[in-house]
Amino acid sequence: MSHKSTKLMVIAVIALTLAGADLPGAVAQGAQNISSYTSTAEKDCRTISQGETADDGGTRLCHGPAGLVVIVSESDLRETVSIGRTRKAAENEPAASAWFGPFSSTTPTIEWRSAEKGRPFAMIQRWHIADIADEDKAGRPIAKQMLVVTRLPPGAVCHVAYVDVKANANDLAREAADTLARDFRCGTDKIKAFGVSGRATELALP
Repeated sequence: MSHKSTKLMVIAVIALTLAGADLPGAVAQGAQNISSYTSTAEKDCRTISQGETADDGGTRLCHGPAGLVVIVSESDLRETVSIGRTRKAAENEPAASAWFGPFSSTTPTIEWRSAEKGRPFAMIQRWHIADIADEDKAGRPIAKQMLVVTRLPPGAVCHVAYVDVKANANDLAREAADTLARDFRCGTDKIKAFGVSGRATELALP
C-alpha cells in the first residue's frame, strides 16, 4: 500500500471516530435491540387494592423482566401504568400519575425493548382512548387506539412518545423506543406524537 493510500485510510478512520463521538448513544442504538413480552391481565397479576365502585378498578401488581414490577391502577375509568424495582418505587414514578383526560384503558400485553443480553430500556403498550366526539349507535364513545412508549430505569419512568395505531405501524413504536427512550429527560423533554398524528394522539396530548 502506498504512503498516500495509508494516509487517506488514517484520515477516514479519524473522521468516522469523530462522527461517532458526536452521536450520543450511537453505539447502543446501532446494536440489535430485541422484544420480549409479559402480561398485565388480572389472572397473571396480584390485586393489591380493590376499587370502591365499578368505575374504580383498584390496583394490581404484575411481574416484568429483569426484576421489574408493573403497577396498573384504575380510577374514574382511567388507567395508569408504572414500572419500578419495587412497588413503592413504581408508585413514585412520573408514569404513576400519567393519566389522560378522556376515559382510557390498556391492553394486557407489554412489549419490552432491550439490547441483546441487556436490561430493558423501554416498554410499549397499547391503550384505548375514549373519543366522546365519536359515538356508536348506543351513544357510547368509540375508543381510539394508541401505542405508548415509556422509558425505564435507570432514571425516571415516564411516557416518551405516542404512536397512533390507525396512522402508523408497530415498528414505528419500536423505533421511538430505541431512539428516544434512553436519553429522554422526564419532566423536561416534551412527549411527542411519533410518526403521523391521528385522533388518538390528538386526544392524548394536551
